[in-house]
Amino acid sequence: MNPPVVNPPAVNPKHQPAIARLLWVMARLRDPDGGCPWDLEQDFSTIAPYTIEEAYEVADAIARGDLEHLKDELGDLLLQVVYHAQMAKEAGLFDFEGVAASIADKMIRRHPHVFGAASVADAPTQSHAWEAAKSREREDKAGERHRVLDDVPLALPALVRATKLQKRAARVGFDWPEAAQVLDKIEEEIAELRAELAQANADRLSDEIGDLLFAAVNLARHLGVDAESSLRQSNAKFERRFGRIEDALRARGQRLEDASLDEMEALWQAAKRRD
Repeated sequence: MNPPVVNPPAVNPKHQPAIARLLWVMARLRDPDGGCPWDLEQDFSTIAPYTIEEAYEVADAIARGDLEHLKDELGDLLLQVVYHAQMAKEAGLFDFEGVAASIADKMIRRHPHVFGAASVADAPTQSHAWEAAKSREREDKAGERHRVLDDVPLALPALVRATKLQKRAARVGFDWPEAAQVLDKIEEEIAELRAELAQANADRLSDEIGDLLFAAVNLARHLGVDAESSLRQSNAKFERRFGRIEDALRARGQRLEDASLDEMEALWQAAKRRD
């Protein structure tokens, strides 16, 4: 059975609310009669990478303090939601109204202290209640087959997913009581990595590096630091300082390729002092 064809209105609803106009634009792009050939070829799996990319561009604009362009980036991200909703509508699954109603219902359900008679003392208490509500919902969906680490999305960035896995395990008591113990674990992982260096086995080295990174994420979580954001900051710092090395060498008439490691290290230290 072929999915129903959803034809957009024939006339551009210029005077309609902005979201109605956006929905019209998306339906028109996907219209088999005169729509965009590229858009008509897409499906959920081909659009998913763009959805992830647009979410990162929103985060990037915020991280760079580029709030002037944040509106545009949020628009690009909203288009991804509209795109998926339009494809679902064509397949007879759900539509944008259903998406909006679903998230509104969820937010009301998970905020009984705002929309009901419950009360919470502070933000940490609310965060705990939120996670407990999510856990109950997962169990209701999965029934007896539900496991604690089920449905942590595989497509998440590795650092984000590591944090979520650890938080899930911590909720049932599988966690180090103190950050100092995580530091001991990191030292243990470094020792294991050192032992593997002599063997030069690529698979084993990859495994040990992964364990070390996982332990570092664990430490960040215990210290209340977002590992993904922290690494983003370090990436930006490295990019900034390395750019200063390049600029300083260019001012001397030198290329990076011709500079010695000692020269670059001295310029790196100067960049650090400047920070």
